[in-house]
Amino acid sequence: MANLYEIQKELLECVDLETGEIIDIEKLEALELEKDKKIENIALFIKNLKADKEAYKKEKQLFAEKEKAADEKIGSLTRYLEGFLEGEKFKSTRVTVSYRKSESVAIDDIEKISEDYLKFAEPTPDKTMIKAALKEGIEVPGARIEEKQSIQIK
Repeated sequence: MANLYEIQKELLECVDLETGEIIDIEKLEALELEKDKKIENIALFIKNLKADKEAYKKEKQLFAEKEKAADEKIGSLTRYLEGFLEGEKFKSTRVTVSYRKSESVAIDDIEKISEDYLKFAEPTPDKTMIKAALKEGIEVPGARIEEKQSIQIK
């Protein structure tokens, strides 16, 4: 089975490029049908992939919500157990509850911390705002609207 580029090449072979005369009409028509079928199949495959992508996105959101709910429940139950045990260990044949020391840094006043110990994020352009300004005729140095062709498959 030929790909679209091979079909296009064969289509050109059906026409005399100097005169524009069709050399093999039957082959030309068959290739046109094959080309149309190939384009249709690729476009339908893209449509199916987009639908799959949306389904995956919804599932991902659903699982993210379930994960968040589980994290909240874990936190709530852990705080409940910590409050009840008050540092006391617990052990059974199926579970062990113990404690270990850990350290974390608490920031009381960020204004007093030297810049050597701060992280600064790189600025990122607000493309939505820049596009709106450019469309209103406002010059934004270093930015321009770039027109593109965007294929639509429905």
